[in-house]
Parts: sequence; C-alpha cells; structure tokens
Amino acid sequence: MLPFWIALQFLSSLPIRLPGMPTPEELGRSLLFYPLVGLLFGAILWGLNWLLLGAPLLLHAALLLSVWVVLSGALHLDGLADSADAWLGGYGDRERTLTIMKDPRSGPIAVVTLILVLLLKFAALLALIEQQHSVILIIVPLISRSALLGLFLSTPYVRPGGLGQALADHLPRLAGKQVLAISALACVLMAGFSAVWALALAAAMFVWLRQVMVRRLGGTTGDTAGALLELLEVAVLVGLALL
Repeated sequence: MLPFWIALQFLSSLPIRLPGMPTPEELGRSLLFYPLVGLLFGAILWGLNWLLLGAPLLLHAALLLSVWVVLSGALHLDGLADSADAWLGGYGDRERTLTIMKDPRSGPIAVVTLILVLLLKFAALLALIEQQHSVILIIVPLISRSALLGLFLSTPYVRPGGLGQALADHLPRLAGKQVLAISALACVLMAGFSAVWALALAAAMFVWLRQVMVRRLGGTTGDTAGALLELLEVAVLVGLALL
C-alpha cells in the first residue's frame, strides 16, 4: 500500500509520513491510486455536507469549498495560477512559457483566474446543495484525479528529471487504463445519468486542455496538470448545476 500513501501525501495536506524515499517504480505506481485519493476526498466532502444540513446555504457552500481547497493544500490552484501567468506572458513561445511557470510570484492574471474559478465553484456548489445533489461531491474529486492519471497516460512530460518524470516513466500503463475504466464505472454506479453527463463534460474538457498543452509545450508539466484538474472540476460542477 506504499504507492497509495505516496499518492495521498502528494495530493493532500493530510499529515502523511512515508518510511523513506520512494523508488521511481513506487512513484509511478502511486499514479494508479490518484482516483482513490479523489474518492477519499469526495467521501470527506459528502460527510461534511451531511453535517452541515440545516446551516445557512451561503455558509454551507463556503465551508464545503474551503475544506475542498484545504484538503489539497491548494496544490492545484497554485498550478492554475502559474499556468495562467505563463500562458499570457509566454506570448505563444514554449521556452518563455516554461520559464514563467517556474517563477513563484503571481501576477494579476493569476489572481483574476483564481478568483473566477473559486467564484464559479462556490456558485455551483450553492446550486447543487439547493438541488440536494450530494453524490456529486463524491464523483467530481474522483473524476478530476482520474484525469491526472489519464493525462500522464496520454501526454509527454516536458520537464526532464524530477518527480513528474519519474511518475511518467514508471506508470504501469495497462493497469492505468484499467483503473480509469473502473473509476468511470464507479461514478456511473453511484450517480447514474448525472455521472454520465459529468464524464462527458470531463472528457470534452480534458481533450481540449490537452490539445492546448501539446500545442504550446509539446506535453504537460506539474503546473499544467494542476490547471487541468481545477478547470475540469469547475466545468463539471457548473455543468451539473445547470443540468
């Protein structure tokens, strides 16, 4: 189960301590457990939603969103901010885009992007709470973290060396495809037609964002993977709220 703990440590802010430095093979296998981490996040959010029943709706939605962000340590929001700055400031140039992504500072485009994404998530959560679609809180984190697995399965990693390269090089590809199929089936079993709609939205968003990455960079980075997760989540939440 070490690959699961690696995945949980990397994707969450939970106090996970590994017994030692993982091998590259263990890092690669940890990707197979990304959907399970998403399912765990979903279960936590579902339980919190149940505890908040009867609370004022605005506060209810705000607390759900806050816990959602805290669970991941804002890791993917950071990737979204870096990607937003780089995409505008890179002027279509690959090397300039990659350089800006490594800059820890956030410009106005990053700030505006984060505000808009969080605002849309909050509004969608508020609508879904009113509609009593609590199962959505389980399947959206599962779908978005499955998308990270799908990204590493289908897209070159463009920064040589480091954690991302180890993940990409040592990912068991056949097992990864099987995990994706099981994750999609689990979503449908839990949420029925809503899951089918969510999966369709997620697939469309995934294909488009992957094309954008490949066209500009020739593949993905850790930052663009985080951006994909956040944009996919907000698209699915908004789409389900409008269903």
